[in-house]
Amino acid sequence: MTAMGYALDLPTVWALVIAFAVFAYVVMDGFDLGIGILFPSLKPGEERDAAMNSVAPVWDGNETWLVLGGGGLFAAFPLAYAIVMPALYAPIVAMLLGLVFRGVAFEFRWRDPGHRPFWDIAFCAGSLVATFAQGVALGALLQGIPVAGRAYGGGWFDWLTPFSLLSGLGLTTGYALLGATWLVMKTEGSAQAHARRMAKHLGRATVAAIALVSAATPFLDGAYAARWFAFPNVLLTAQVPLLVTIGSVLFFSSLAAGAERRPFLLALALFGLSFVGLGISIFPDVVPGAMTIWQAAAPPASQLFMLVGAAVLIPVILAYTAYAYWVFRGKVGAEGYH
Repeated sequence: MTAMGYALDLPTVWALVIAFAVFAYVVMDGFDLGIGILFPSLKPGEERDAAMNSVAPVWDGNETWLVLGGGGLFAAFPLAYAIVMPALYAPIVAMLLGLVFRGVAFEFRWRDPGHRPFWDIAFCAGSLVATFAQGVALGALLQGIPVAGRAYGGGWFDWLTPFSLLSGLGLTTGYALLGATWLVMKTEGSAQAHARRMAKHLGRATVAAIALVSAATPFLDGAYAARWFAFPNVLLTAQVPLLVTIGSVLFFSSLAAGAERRPFLLALALFGLSFVGLGISIFPDVVPGAMTIWQAAAPPASQLFMLVGAAVLIPVILAYTAYAYWVFRGKVGAEGYH
């Protein structure tokens, strides 16, 4: 294959790799951030301890995918990284501080029982700030970033808009839903009953948030509307809201039937469909409305070299992640896994 062939193909491959890493992060870190958001609603003692124990073996490894996604953007699309980071500097720093604070609270909660109420608050606050900041950053990216030449052309607070705040609230609700359904699957007794009640309310709120964000997105940019509604694209894109509707009905039915695993899997399916919708809106742009993946791509030789490393590392990460989830499968109590 020629260098020109690489230049045409590799940006698409790397866009898929980064998209996979971001979605893997949402799937694997979303539920434990959601547990942090829900933490104040759980009773101190057995319920909170069971919730913490359910994610203790896996929570820190989940953030590997965030590193892979951010590092992949920096390495494969350096020009996009140089534009996006200054535009989203404030929410990204808030997200990182929230993740750090949450991690510290997670560890100190066990080691410093005399101040456990404080660390419980810190755990919730860190999870809430990190989640909301992620949603705001996504909304700010989707609404468009002004570019001047080859640099960010906007101001410090351009990310702060009603749409970005709506995205932040929507993601916070969605992560809380993942946390509730995870607890339905992993806990028993009063913790599970409480999580099931929360999942019903959060499910309604999440579906409403998906509908609101989806309805607003086509009005942000003419290209979004064309990708969704132009013929013949609409024959395929119309399947996404249809599948969301079917998934929502199945989700609430599974909760009503007393299922334990299906609500979590169906909540993940709703996230997956939302992610597909996001891809429909922005692809092939990496900076929506300003720059495509081909315009922002690193040299083909660099992308190919990094792709070899990713082809080795990603299966390794998937393998040890799958092994960790397999080892710690099943129900968990306040004292740890059964």
